Amino acid sequence: MKRTLKYLLAWVALVMAVVSSGGANAQNLDTAQPLLFTADKLTHDRELGVVTASGNVEISQKERILLADTVSYSERQNIVTASGNVTLLEPSGDVLFAEHMELTGDFKDGTIRGLRIRLSDNARIAASGARRSRGVRTEMRNAVYSPCDKCASETGDPLLWQLKAVKVVHDQEKKVIEYRDAWMEFAGIPVAYTPYFSHPDPTVKRKTGFLTPRLGGSTTLGTSITTPYYIALAPNRDITITPTLTTKERLLLEGEYRELQRDQRFDARGSATYDSDNEFRGHINTSIRHDVNDSWRWGADIKRSTDDTYLRRYRLGSQNSLNTRLFAEAFRGRDYASADSYLYQGLRVSDDPGTTPIVFPMLELNHVGEPGKYGVNTSLDASLLALTRTHGTDTRRLSIKGGIGMPYFGPLGDVIELSATLRGDLYHYASHPIEGEAGGYDTGFEGRVYPLLTAGWRLPLSRRHGSSITEIMEPAVAVFVSPNMGNSSTIPNEDSIEQEFDETNLFSPNKFTGLDRVEGGTRISYGLRWGAYGAKGGSTSFFIGQRYRFRRDDSFPDASGLEDDFSDLVARVRIRPDKNLSLAYKTRIDKNDLSPRRTELNLAAGPPALNLRTNYVFFDRQEGSEFGGREEIQGQISTKLNRLWRAGFASRYNLEGEGELRSLGLNFTYECECFVFNVSLRREFYEDRDLKPNDSILFRLTFKTLGDIQTGVSRSGN
Repeated sequence: MKRTLKYLLAWVALVMAVVSSGGANAQNLDTAQPLLFTADKLTHDRELGVVTASGNVEISQKERILLADTVSYSERQNIVTASGNVTLLEPSGDVLFAEHMELTGDFKDGTIRGLRIRLSDNARIAASGARRSRGVRTEMRNAVYSPCDKCASETGDPLLWQLKAVKVVHDQEKKVIEYRDAWMEFAGIPVAYTPYFSHPDPTVKRKTGFLTPRLGGSTTLGTSITTPYYIALAPNRDITITPTLTTKERLLLEGEYRELQRDQRFDARGSATYDSDNEFRGHINTSIRHDVNDSWRWGADIKRSTDDTYLRRYRLGSQNSLNTRLFAEAFRGRDYASADSYLYQGLRVSDDPGTTPIVFPMLELNHVGEPGKYGVNTSLDASLLALTRTHGTDTRRLSIKGGIGMPYFGPLGDVIELSATLRGDLYHYASHPIEGEAGGYDTGFEGRVYPLLTAGWRLPLSRRHGSSITEIMEPAVAVFVSPNMGNSSTIPNEDSIEQEFDETNLFSPNKFTGLDRVEGGTRISYGLRWGAYGAKGGSTSFFIGQRYRFRRDDSFPDASGLEDDFSDLVARVRIRPDKNLSLAYKTRIDKNDLSPRRTELNLAAGPPALNLRTNYVFFDRQEGSEFGGREEIQGQISTKLNRLWRAGFASRYNLEGEGELRSLGLNFTYECECFVFNVSLRREFYEDRDLKPNDSILFRLTFKTLGDIQTGVSRSGN
């Protein structure tokens, strides 16, 4: 109540001062936003036209607020003078602190002594004095800028880094901070000088100009310098042009254009150069997405390179293939339709462009009906595929599958799922090799009808152990009935060459990954899930299962785990006692001697102070697979040395044969709120044509709010 009374008295006094003033000044204040005072004590000198406030003074003027111990306001001059713990809150979020301020009544113009500014991104500027103009420009003398805070030790050591300048101008209209006669100090030591320097203020997220250059070197390219130039065309469009000069090769030019609309996203990237052999080399990587309406969208991904090793040689990527895609999609209720086309470019030495297919078109339609009486639902899936090759088999495939399903809940809480599907496939093939006839090729049509009945049963069981542990156990069985049909050799196998049999597809009706091969005959899959889950997040779970076929099917290759009546056993174990320890083990075990035929092990142990991660993979080579067997282990150790420092080590080792090291990596990182320093050392043993094993070291310094500096060197050779 007392403070409210003071507010009213201050307002009355200010109004009286305005009314009693001269005509010109009174008119000026009438058109301006009034000053609103609150203070412990307030006096008004009518003769001099001065309002004086002291003790917890707060003055509001539009969106600006001034706080001080003592404030005097001259109505005749329209000047506000503040002293003692002066604070000015700006609409931008900046906060100004000062020993003394003398400002116009709108707080937009004036002088400041002993200025300190906390910007909206928590960076700070300190200056001996400053002048404000129009509320958008602050000129400071003998100023210091730094975003550092906690990087400085508590012993009073200097800030980790700061910029000092004879003159600093913060132009909020242009949204830039400019420095004249400036130098950078790192740990109190001057390290660089420039007569002029500028950077965007915290309100700017993007601004046209040069980005931080990158220095590097390698045995293949020599010394290199990269100087990106960024152009902000509009709030939703920009361009980045990046030239790279090297001592052993000619100019490399990269470019990227980005545009974002309400219903469209476009990103086009590419590069080009003429190498030392006067050969043109380059690549393109373009992506577009367009939402026509809530139901339709289309897009394209265009990825091509002039040759296989270009991207790796110029450190633009490490892909094994480039996939170009054009697509359209439709969504409506429970229906989905798509039209796709693909063009592949393999970058491995074993890839043959002549046998790589062009996919055009690939049409799909999926329909799931609304659940009817007793939960009965219907489904319809249709697809049309065309593959064309320069050398090899051309394939056309039409597939239509209709189905009906019904869930049922038994009296014990068990779940029964019944379904019936009928699928028809029609193929046209050309230049297809004839099995058993060397050099023989055939052209023609082939079709099949594939009916399938499925019955699945599972019984979820749960019980509590005290108040902290929940135990869940679920046995499951699924029976599949279909004709004892083989797979015709005249049907090209395009999408079912590779099989991966594990716990995720044990209960799938067809263990083949695609449509070109089907699993026939009567078979049964069975398994058991068990888990214990603690109230604090710890858990242990287990699964084991197997499939049995009543009649042998030779469609599955050796080492797939499905080639015999009884399949291999598939199992999975996950143990997570707390957040600092996690073990996941996944395996496929030979049914005869219980030896592992496929193993994946993932282990993560330790807190952030010392964390270990290991991944082990092993699997046998399958007959007919384009991929060989594999046995490999990867390891990673990371440690947080203290609040600011962390380190990491990673390696990958091939355990096949005599064993060989694939890669090694070591990195150190220092990070605080204003600075990041990272050094990475890496050894890659990858070798492909003109690409040799590579050693590299990369340094990166990031001055937050200013940008980063990158430099590194690499050496290729055995």
